[in-house]
Amino acid sequence: MLTDKLSRVSIAHLPTPLEPLPRLTAQLGGPELWVKRDDQTGLATGGNKARKLEYLVAEALAQGADTLITAGAAQSNHARQTAAAAAKFGLGRVLVLRGEEPPQVQGNLLLDRLLGAEVRWAGDLPLPEAMAQVAEELRAAGRCPYIVPYGGSNPVGASGYVAAMEELLAQCAERDMRFDHIALASSSGGTQAGLMVGARALGYEGHILGISVGPRAEALTHRLAGLATATADHLELDLTFAPEDFAVNDDYLGGGYGVVGELEREAIRTMARSEGILLGPVYTGRACGGLLDLIRRGVFSPGERVLFWHTGGTAGLFGYSTAMWPDQ
Repeated sequence: MLTDKLSRVSIAHLPTPLEPLPRLTAQLGGPELWVKRDDQTGLATGGNKARKLEYLVAEALAQGADTLITAGAAQSNHARQTAAAAAKFGLGRVLVLRGEEPPQVQGNLLLDRLLGAEVRWAGDLPLPEAMAQVAEELRAAGRCPYIVPYGGSNPVGASGYVAAMEELLAQCAERDMRFDHIALASSSGGTQAGLMVGARALGYEGHILGISVGPRAEALTHRLAGLATATADHLELDLTFAPEDFAVNDDYLGGGYGVVGELEREAIRTMARSEGILLGPVYTGRACGGLLDLIRRGVFSPGERVLFWHTGGTAGLFGYSTAMWPDQ
């Protein structure tokens, strides 16, 4: 494997299932749709961060860390999975969450509490600055903290998705099939960057489309290029990337990050009612909504095979009940 030289702990249930979506395909009239079930990685309801955390936690342990610190929004899937990984390895866990504490503890925030995480609210302070303050406080108290970057998206974490691309291509080889397109939610960049490094290294010739859930395409493609190049260097691969190597669609940002609109509601209901698969309200709901719109607009031909990479987020649904049913 491309990541064999890296330290890694076992967290995720791998390989994740690769499943066809025949009812949704028929409903849309093609292309042939499949889903990669990274919502089934098994860490506190699953999600893509489990793959990244296998490498990040290994690095933390190698450095003698006794506490993981990370950051995110109040309903952060990444924060929830980081707290779960810390619990699994007997580490302290401090989550620095954006803004102020909400009136109700539900969804991912409820799971954070159940997992024993200490939650700090950043208020107006930028999350990196808030995490640095927490780390300094812990060091002063004699602790050894390890900061897990936002989204787990640095070269260490992104390596998990280099390995994921290798896993996918092995599953395709077993079935004697290939995907013309892979679509996924993209934000902090680690998942898409890792997949691109794996694709380039392994000769995958299909198209990888990141549907942005927050950043504008220009900013995100620059972030992806830098992260992919740094990830390749981390893996001692002679590869470099430029912003134009990455496809990012930012047409579906709606009301902004974490704001559920009709696009997300319709996609979540469509996937649930056609295939019995639950999407998340922030990432996968928006990305799938964008993919469904692109299919309806004829961007993909009926004869093509398209993979939706489900990155998880289902637990967040329980923090968005009002947004999912605004008329009730």
